[in-house]
Amino acid sequence: MKEPIVDERAEDPGVPEALPRTLVALRDRLRVEAIDRLWIFPPLRRGRRERGLVAASVHVGEGERRLLVTAAYQAERTGRTLTVEHTLHEEGEAPPELLPRVMEGVVRRAGDGFGDPREVAVDRSAATFSALMDEFDPTLLLVDSP
Repeated sequence: MKEPIVDERAEDPGVPEALPRTLVALRDRLRVEAIDRLWIFPPLRRGRRERGLVAASVHVGEGERRLLVTAAYQAERTGRTLTVEHTLHEEGEAPPELLPRVMEGVVRRAGDGFGDPREVAVDRSAATFSALMDEFDPTLLLVDSP
């Protein structure tokens, strides 16, 4: 097993607004009542720039199959502006028991880029999603004034 590369810039502040804003966009697009699980990959930070990935398992219809949706984001904070851009992609459908293996494959293909994701069992629960969002400072969701 490869030893992880130590990022000497691990103290980089990144963009703290990026992940919570991406999670809100994902929730708004998918509806919390459809979200089964989230996999939140550790962000890659360079100074005040950050990029990351969140994957969501979404219930489709009444069956057991899940739609896998990814939300990739890039963010940057300069002295005057904050930019958070995210893209959502439908990756395909699969049985839920295969998705952990899919996430392992994402980590493996990323090489030294992403670390292991944090798995959050939302189970279609607004309360669970809200508890996840409570981990963030609420001011991170406020839109900056011009």
